[in-house]
Amino acid sequence: MKKEIKRKVENAATSVLCAGLLLLAAGCGGKKASKQTDFKILSGMSALSNGYDDNKVLKDMAAKAGINIKWESLSDSVNEQVNIRIAGNELPDAFQGINFTNYNLSNYGGDGTFIDLTPYITDECMPNLSKILKDHPEIKSAITMADGKIYGLPSGEQMGTVAIGAKENHSIFTVPQFSMINKAWLDALGLKVPETLDELHDCLLAFKENDMSHKYYKNAAGSTIPMSTGFDQWCWGQNVFYAGFGFTNWINDIISDIVLTESGKVDFVSTRDDYRKAMDYFHKWYAEGLMDPSMFSQDATQLISKCSSGYVGVSTWWYIEELMGDYAKDYVFLPILKGPDGDYNVTVRTGGGISSGNLSITKACKDPASLLKFYDLWYESENTMQLQYGPIDVFFTGKDSDGLWLSITEDEAKQKFGKSAGEVKASYEVMGPKLILADYYKTTFKMEDRAIERLTDLENFWMPYVKNDITYPVDCVYTEDELEIIDTYKTDFENTVSEYEGTWIKNGGPTDAQWKEYISLLENGCGLNKLKGVYQAAYDRYLKNIK
Repeated sequence: MKKEIKRKVENAATSVLCAGLLLLAAGCGGKKASKQTDFKILSGMSALSNGYDDNKVLKDMAAKAGINIKWESLSDSVNEQVNIRIAGNELPDAFQGINFTNYNLSNYGGDGTFIDLTPYITDECMPNLSKILKDHPEIKSAITMADGKIYGLPSGEQMGTVAIGAKENHSIFTVPQFSMINKAWLDALGLKVPETLDELHDCLLAFKENDMSHKYYKNAAGSTIPMSTGFDQWCWGQNVFYAGFGFTNWINDIISDIVLTESGKVDFVSTRDDYRKAMDYFHKWYAEGLMDPSMFSQDATQLISKCSSGYVGVSTWWYIEELMGDYAKDYVFLPILKGPDGDYNVTVRTGGGISSGNLSITKACKDPASLLKFYDLWYESENTMQLQYGPIDVFFTGKDSDGLWLSITEDEAKQKFGKSAGEVKASYEVMGPKLILADYYKTTFKMEDRAIERLTDLENFWMPYVKNDITYPVDCVYTEDELEIIDTYKTDFENTVSEYEGTWIKNGGPTDAQWKEYISLLENGCGLNKLKGVYQAAYDRYLKNIK
């Protein structure tokens, strides 16, 4: 009885608080109030972005919300700057496009740096978002922290293969790396497209020994790079080639190297014997000069420069055209290659989850309701579309017979802007709480051609190689204690695995002694077993909630 009385009192207090907030917020049903109209927002942005000061979509939404925004947009050292501001209590009114983790949100919400947004997500204050959360309770669940509060607005993109007519939906992120090979070089050497890692080794060796960049494209002598990728990178890493050893350790939103077994048990591929065998195998490639020594240090721009100059025989990227430029016609996708034992396994990547780390209001904001009126406009489908890709009459050129907005084509982009469609998108895209629901592709805008191409490639070429699409769900919610363990160990775990992996590829190994030392370090210094326990517990709760 006492608990019931307490609950009613708390509910009454919450109702009074919400009512008070509404009365104080002009535009949310209140009368005269001290209304803030100028806001400072610190936001992340793409390195190719034109910035947000003159962004027409943002300006129009701010005007509609009756506010002015002073933007501080950063593309470099964003997290470092955010940490400095928070530590020094030099807070903007909001942080946007920072990609805070749930742990960050719980911490900064718990100490009062970020305010609870729950009282503002109402039909009066945020009608667009309020409706979405009512229609999609799973989204509300994904952004609600363990204390029952919401410290960040939702963002996510429900883009999958059903959008191109597939029976089963696989996120566009399911296989993040597509590998490709120069077939013109293969044909000139009388070689077929390889189907195994050993066959690819022989092709790479032939590329090197015959200096194919020089021989076929007349580049400088010795300019041939048999294979070049990044190291443990998103869509341009070496990880897809590990499939021949039973895994693909993709960069992951949850924690790198995590996998689920068919029985629903959490595991880390970086502790398996097959992982150890892969390191020894690819060291031999590296020692023979078949793998680019710059793979450990180069950035994506440097890789694109090499590939689009005709130097590289094999690489990884989402699109052949974007990576290989004028030489794209000479390349084809590689299949998933069988390993030394004649088998392969693609560990698919999670995708399509909901993040709440891209918009948080700080305690410095004097009028959250007025600012959130602006952010509620982000959840109108046409606004979301333009924030993600670019403005109408820039990235979107007209409507089709079904009333869907059409994206600019590659030819149109090059003719009008001298850029690819992807570069135009990167110039205008705004980082922040953008939520693209699956039905937007049927009601508002046609999926861009590049996405259709990528999903088509995924469905028709890559998914047939996936034997089991089980993956750890990105929307698992963790308790405060679990988040503490993740924050304590995750970075050290990932960095340690990556450091050893790079060392073994370059220098060889691991020996029995090195492997024993490595496993001991992961267990005793990097919290391997504690992390495994946390992710298992969260997954078990996730299954229970689904049921």
